[in-house]
Amino acid sequence: MIFIPSMMTDHGSVELQQLRYVLAVAETKSFTRAAERCLVVQSALSHQIARLERELGARLFDRTSRRVQLTAAGEAFLPAARQCLEAAERAVADVAAALGEVRGRLRLGVIPTVAAVDLPSVLREFRLRHPQVHVVLRVGSSRELVEQVKRGELDLAFLGLPATVEPRGVRVHEFVRDRHVAVVAPDHPLAGANEVALSTLASEVFVDFPLGSAGRAQSDLAFEAAGVDREVALEVGAVDIMVRLVQQRLGVAMLPSAFVPGLSGVATIPVSDAPQRVEYLVWSRSDPRPAAEAFLRLLDLPVRR
Repeated sequence: MIFIPSMMTDHGSVELQQLRYVLAVAETKSFTRAAERCLVVQSALSHQIARLERELGARLFDRTSRRVQLTAAGEAFLPAARQCLEAAERAVADVAAALGEVRGRLRLGVIPTVAAVDLPSVLREFRLRHPQVHVVLRVGSSRELVEQVKRGELDLAFLGLPATVEPRGVRVHEFVRDRHVAVVAPDHPLAGANEVALSTLASEVFVDFPLGSAGRAQSDLAFEAAGVDREVALEVGAVDIMVRLVQQRLGVAMLPSAFVPGLSGVATIPVSDAPQRVEYLVWSRSDPRPAAEAFLRLLDLPVRR
């Protein structure tokens, strides 16, 4: 086991585990969830953060019964803390790579409707090849995920964006272009139709992704281009809940055609003027970690461009 020394301050030492706790609280905005992520009891996590705050001479978090928020000192501390942890983990992973092993973490972001790859099968193969790698899977919107890749919080991310939008500031591989289909309850009057236009669907009530997300923008742009308005009565970020709402006839949805074959209890209808979605894999412009390199090679993608 490789020993990584602690950071030194004027007040004492800062341990890497303390930095992990701080990052976990900052990202989850909860001491309870942070403790669960770090696999420790909450009292131990709180004690270590309080000890760190005493050593730094500043509070890192403002805590109330309802929320946890970074202080100005916490905001200033976070980038360096993240860089320190990244350097320590990279050092361990690089030593292992020099010995022919792939270790460390793979932090992978994914949208809820990823369809370009069979992700569970890919991860199964990855784990078989590299059992020493700890995989962290985060589900989010495309915009959130690409920003997390740029900030170094994720190694790679699967995105789905409108055809008019391309990821910026990251390395990009385009997987597939896909068209949306309408998703309705099996007993919906349109179920079984060979094809439908957006002008016809505009009279329906919709279940869709939250306003501002890439998933929502794809449909919004298509209806705008068709010159018709629609009503989005229910916004939800989880596809499984969206499907259940459609099954209950609370609305219809628009989802990528490559994704819907895995759904049950709904009917799908091709849309003549449907929006187009492009799926990408993105990763940092800086050199990827060994685990990220291994994942790219598994997908037969170039590590550097």
